[in-house]
Amino acid sequence: MNTEIYLAIVMIMMIILAVAAIHAKDLLSAVIAQGGIGYGLVICFLLLQAPDLAIVQIVAETITIIIMVAVLHDSTRHEERCPTCPRDIVNRSAALILVVTLLYFFVDAIPALQPFGEHTLRMSANYVYDAIEKTGATNLVKGVLWDFRALDTLGEAAVLFTTAIGVLAILRLQGKKSVKSN
Repeated sequence: MNTEIYLAIVMIMMIILAVAAIHAKDLLSAVIAQGGIGYGLVICFLLLQAPDLAIVQIVAETITIIIMVAVLHDSTRHEERCPTCPRDIVNRSAALILVVTLLYFFVDAIPALQPFGEHTLRMSANYVYDAIEKTGATNLVKGVLWDFRALDTLGEAAVLFTTAIGVLAILRLQGKKSVKSN
C-alpha cells in the first residue's frame, strides 16, 4: 500500500479514538483512547520519516499514560466488572483490534527508515560542511537547531504542548463529572 493510504487509515483511527475519548463513560477508557491517539501519531511520524518526532511522542505519550493511569488507580472507586457482559466483550474486542492494527502499521512503517548506523548525507552534509558559514554561529549544534531545524524543533514543542493540553482536558472532564454528581 501507499504511504498516503496508511496515513489516511491511521488518521481515521485517531479521529475515531478522539470521539471515543470524548464520549467515554469512565476516565480509564478516555485515557486509553487518548493513548491510542498518541501512538497513532507516532506511526504517522514514522511514515513521514520523522523518527526524532516519533521518539519525542513515544516518550511524552508513555509518561502521560503511566501518570494518568496511576492517578486514576489511586483516586477512583473500584467497579465490579462482568467478564461475560456484552459491553465488556465488545470493549475488549475493540481494544484488541486497535492494538493489532496499530502494531501492523508500526511494523510496516519500520522498513521505510534508514537501517541503524547507516545514513544518507541529504541534509547532514549541508549541516556539517556549511553550517558555520551559513549561520554565523560558533556553536554548530545551536546553529543547526535554530537556523536549519527551527520548524522541526517547533514541531517537537507542539507535540509536548498537545500532550499537556490533552492531559488537562481529561483532568477537567473528571472535575466536571464530580461536580455534576454532587
